[in-house]
Amino acid sequence: MSNQASAVTGGSSPVKLTRGLIALFAFCCGAIVANLYYAQPITELIAPDIHMSGGTASLIVSLTQIGYAFGLFFLVPLGDLLENRKLMITTALVSIVSLAVASVAHQPGCFLAISLLVGFSSVAVQILIPLAAHLAPDESRGKVVGTIMSGLLLGILLSRPISSVVAGHIGWRAVFGCAAVLMAIVTAVLALTIPRRQPEHKATYFELIGSLGHLVRTMPVLRHRSFYQGLMFASFSLFWTAIPVELTRQFGLTQTEIGIFALVGAIGATSAPVAGHLADRGHTVRATLIALSVGAIAYAPALIHPAWGVFGLVATGIVLDFGVQMNMVLGQREIYALHAASRNRLNALYMTSIFVGGAFGSALASPLYDHGGWPLVAAVATAFPLVALAHYLIVGRPQAKRRA
Repeated sequence: MSNQASAVTGGSSPVKLTRGLIALFAFCCGAIVANLYYAQPITELIAPDIHMSGGTASLIVSLTQIGYAFGLFFLVPLGDLLENRKLMITTALVSIVSLAVASVAHQPGCFLAISLLVGFSSVAVQILIPLAAHLAPDESRGKVVGTIMSGLLLGILLSRPISSVVAGHIGWRAVFGCAAVLMAIVTAVLALTIPRRQPEHKATYFELIGSLGHLVRTMPVLRHRSFYQGLMFASFSLFWTAIPVELTRQFGLTQTEIGIFALVGAIGATSAPVAGHLADRGHTVRATLIALSVGAIAYAPALIHPAWGVFGLVATGIVLDFGVQMNMVLGQREIYALHAASRNRLNALYMTSIFVGGAFGSALASPLYDHGGWPLVAAVATAFPLVALAHYLIVGRPQAKRRA
């Protein structure tokens, strides 16, 4: 626990990571990361209102995730250099402004540019998670990170039904307006309660960014976990970007019904604390195999027979979310153990790869659906976790067993 005492200070004494603080971290993470996904189920409403063609509507989601990836790579590493609370609050203020502008934008170019900024400014959440890892003792770090990640993952999953319901009743612009208000509340909470952390690392910004390449080259665990989760998240984003279109066009579901569908999918977030507990107990190898295998079989209902209908899609959503969230927490637990002083940079690299994969999956949604409907979407989405599973069986698992 020596690293947490030296790295995180609030006044003159170390800050203890209480249950209340863990719950607060989880809530803030969920509220911030939700900004990335509010647009996902309502692109069919946004596009015609801002005169955007249906074929390019998925760019809204993709650019938000690309902006997030840029923020992860260029902003989050500063968490190893600058005082963390101030960095989080500054970033959150930009998020408030960008969400407010999104609620009144009328031109497609403006809205796409703001989507990029919404993503970029939502990376405060990825400064918060390494801070929690610094505060947590070694023997329970996986459980703590898993619990906080469950809040983040619930934010991802609940943002869709909330967005659908709000847009269905009072319009899509209200979604972004309400999000700006929520972010103002979260920013005030962060300012009043989150402990200060001044890193001991000394370097210029360019030296800090330059060190990212060294971390990638020298840490195969980081490379492998980033590769697996990037592929898993590509499948995840492809599913959740294409599914509202499928549910609307083929099954005639309303925005509220799509929201209920997404709410059911939130069941998959229960795997996050389970994964953290398994990692703390030394079962990462077996748990990773389970997570990747679950992702690979998630689309079986659509690939076996389309008669499963909405029930098959619900099953896919739950199973896929379970596998993706489980693998994400297992990966974070492993990379946080690599080098304590570099946790923000390691997290930045890990999460950048994930959201690059997510942006790629989202960008594929519209063209795949237009050319081959849901069967083509399911086939391509299945390929991503299959590649990850194959790499893990051939390369990752043997190396992990040698390290154990």
